Amino acid sequence: MLFSFTLISGTLITISSTSWFTAWMGLEINLLSMMPLMKNFNNKYSAEATLKYFMTQALASAVMIFSILLFSNLKSNLFEVSNMSAPLLNLALLMKMGAAPLHFWLPEIVSGISWNLNFIILTWQKIGPSILLFYTFFSSMYMSIFIILSTLMGSLNGINQTCLRKLLVFSSINHIGWLLMNLNCSLNSWLIYFIIYSFINMNIIFLLNLNKIYFTNQINKMSPNKTMKFFFMMNFLSLGGLPPFIGFFIKWITINEAIINKLYSVTILMILFTLLALFFYTRLTFSSLTLSMSENLFFYLNKPNFFSALITFLNLSSLILCFSINSII
Repeated sequence: MLFSFTLISGTLITISSTSWFTAWMGLEINLLSMMPLMKNFNNKYSAEATLKYFMTQALASAVMIFSILLFSNLKSNLFEVSNMSAPLLNLALLMKMGAAPLHFWLPEIVSGISWNLNFIILTWQKIGPSILLFYTFFSSMYMSIFIILSTLMGSLNGINQTCLRKLLVFSSINHIGWLLMNLNCSLNSWLIYFIIYSFINMNIIFLLNLNKIYFTNQINKMSPNKTMKFFFMMNFLSLGGLPPFIGFFIKWITINEAIINKLYSVTILMILFTLLALFFYTRLTFSSLTLSMSENLFFYLNKPNFFSALITFLNLSSLILCFSINSII
């Protein structure tokens, strides 16, 4: 509870700070709180994952403080960063987020930690660097490189993955491209995208953690209840952005914001690369329903988990609610 509290406090200090030194201090508090949570004496891979996480985050923090001290005054306002320091500072923040091509550390770390910590790294740990990146956004052309590479690398690397933790990480790298596009356009659209993305991820990781599933060949053994597998499939399709799920709504908002800002070519490339991600989502989920020879074709009477059923119902009905609210307003 202590380290969880300081983990949250570090992020809150970062996003509410008025100086670069305080923002950097919040990121360091967040890092030092994450490391004890990652160490698990029952998992021999956790020590390696903790060390790799510390080395990469410390490197990014060193680059960040170097750029701050070199080109700006610590007493200045958070928005007053020179054009010379902004590209270097953006690189450090993108490395902390795990955006491509600075994503090399992320897949190696998640395979050695639990599902709960995976959820923290894929969602909460992106808040601080994203807000600071919004403050120091250098240029749309500069950031378009990372947007395109993130969507491309996240989609291509996820195709041949059998480890579900790595698959969700590459899916997260793909979504980082969409989050960066939202930061380029509007902070409000970024907030909507991030909340819904975290909501979908929470439901998927809850199901995987509940059934102790870590690899794709274990999905067939998830439960004899096909309703549970159907819930699982719908959440993955929502994560891929397939209508009529709520995951399509957030991509729709992003595309609309990008078109308003006349970023046509980047938007087309993002859509095409995300289709690759949708391919391995559908391949993963359809195999769990159609390729299992140990089950019959009838529905079992086992009731699904109430929490999972509720979140999946919201996941299905949210897009209809969004249309209804929009039409009323």
